[in-house]
Amino acid sequence: MTIQHQVSLAPYTTFHLEAVANELIDVKTFAELLEVRRHSVDNAIDCLFLGGGSNVLVTAPVKQRVVVNNLKDIEIVHETEDHIDIAFASGENWHECVMWCVDRGYGGIENLALIPGTIGAAPMQNIGAYGADISQVLLFVDTLEWATGEARRFSAEACALGYRDSYFKHEGKNKFFITRVALRLSKKPKYCIDYGDVQQVLREQFNNEINLHTIAQSIMHIRQSKLPDPNVLGNAGSFFKNPVVDIAFFTALQKTHPNIPHYTVGDGIKIPAAWLIEHSGPEEGVSWKGYRRGTCGVHTKQALVLVNYGGAEGKALLQLSNDIIASVKKVYGIELEREVNIW
Repeated sequence: MTIQHQVSLAPYTTFHLEAVANELIDVKTFAELLEVRRHSVDNAIDCLFLGGGSNVLVTAPVKQRVVVNNLKDIEIVHETEDHIDIAFASGENWHECVMWCVDRGYGGIENLALIPGTIGAAPMQNIGAYGADISQVLLFVDTLEWATGEARRFSAEACALGYRDSYFKHEGKNKFFITRVALRLSKKPKYCIDYGDVQQVLREQFNNEINLHTIAQSIMHIRQSKLPDPNVLGNAGSFFKNPVVDIAFFTALQKTHPNIPHYTVGDGIKIPAAWLIEHSGPEEGVSWKGYRRGTCGVHTKQALVLVNYGGAEGKALLQLSNDIIASVKKVYGIELEREVNIW
């Protein structure tokens, strides 16, 4: 266990903002986690939990104790001829877990390659990309209930996964420390390559050879071509969710914006947030895409991504996001929802 005081959170978050945490504890074992929990509860110390820091915007000095999750372990818990159940300690790097599975021929998460963060955040966000999301393979989530110190297991159903949403972002927010995530993967995978970008890369880079490795490599190629590397340009990936509106609202909207892209999901219509952002702006005739305000801005290639050009403050990024939300609301009547957590 490592304990630091008055430490910058820049190395611990992908926005790389120089916000200071009053106390930061790096937890590497379950026993250490229990010790931190006991001391925190006994002394009424509020705690915030941090994994890979890829979905956090820090806007002020952090007075709470920050607990950094570095729990590591991979365990095969059950196996049949067709599938394999694997439990990953929540501090494991998500992309490394994906490639660990791909290398062994276990399918189901190859389309989620190169998504930043730890596997503990995967069910919280119900991460997804290119036709796949964690809800399709989640088996269970093991947690430590912070107030009671009790170990609790949540089935996939109990996690209440929705679009970039889960129980842990609502009723369970800050109440549970996720310790393990179990996935059921296939030994006889069915490939999901419906997206045109994926098909194009498979054709051009891999001569239409389709397997877990080429799919994962294709996804990585696409993500690297569209999204900035957080090690080079601070960002948290997609900052906003794609909004889902009801059919009546969309029908009315389409009369004034006939070219608006969309696709049906359940009983609603999903509209790409990137398109809404790109086709609105800080003033008439100016797009948010590529817009820069001092040391922060909107990425030049992807309007969903807010970036820190160096030395930006969390408050400035938050204000930029507020202005984008207000702009899209004014033009389209749609209120965007942030995907990142605000500290």
